[in-house]
Amino acid sequence: MSVSVTVWNEFRHEKKVEAIAKIYPEGIHTVIANGLNEAGLDVRTATLDEPEHGLTKEVLNKTDVLIWWGHAAHGEVSDEIVERVYGRVMDGMGLICLHSAHYSKIFKKCMGTTCNLKWREAGEKERLWVISHGHPIVDGIPEYFEIPQAEMYGECFDIPEPDELVLISWFAGGEVFRSGCCFHRGKGRIFYFRPGHETYPIYYQAEVMKIITNAAKWAAPGSGPAPVFGNRQPLEKLE
Repeated sequence: MSVSVTVWNEFRHEKKVEAIAKIYPEGIHTVIANGLNEAGLDVRTATLDEPEHGLTKEVLNKTDVLIWWGHAAHGEVSDEIVERVYGRVMDGMGLICLHSAHYSKIFKKCMGTTCNLKWREAGEKERLWVISHGHPIVDGIPEYFEIPQAEMYGECFDIPEPDELVLISWFAGGEVFRSGCCFHRGKGRIFYFRPGHETYPIYYQAEVMKIITNAAKWAAPGSGPAPVFGNRQPLEKLE
């Protein structure tokens, strides 16, 4: 069965900044969605300025994995929608947060920390290393790959210890960063993936899209038993 993915994007930079519009004329979300479609996933998109940010109950109920890209308008995301997304994650929907979505309301709610970090915009080289060989998210990825120009993110990254750390980055300026982090919250799986600054054509890079595609498949809901809470009668007879 195909994985149903919703790609969410603020879709603000592409409308306001000519240089970014040249790279992503139809939006970052469209480039990501096209890549996922080519990989055989069932994809829809949603953006900030749509009613309910495009994340209605109907849309989320049909979504196996939500991919989130945000940067300049985190504060404009409705708390009601954040709670709606959070509830779906706890119920099993996968969540993939890309690049500056580390500071989104939904990621901070899921992490319970500030999710702050160091950063620098200098167009420097980023080298990403696979450190969890055999993990499905890096299936088909070489030992390392490079992004020619990227915004630097550096430690300390204020997140909980990841359940699995899949990728780390090194930057030409010297910093390192935990760039591929897996978490479990409720029944849902969460993946944070660092690359993707809007002023560089990073989402056209094959390795980046391969990881996002693999992550969507990894984060899709499983078929295990539903958790049971509350008072219970004993399974065995108590004396």
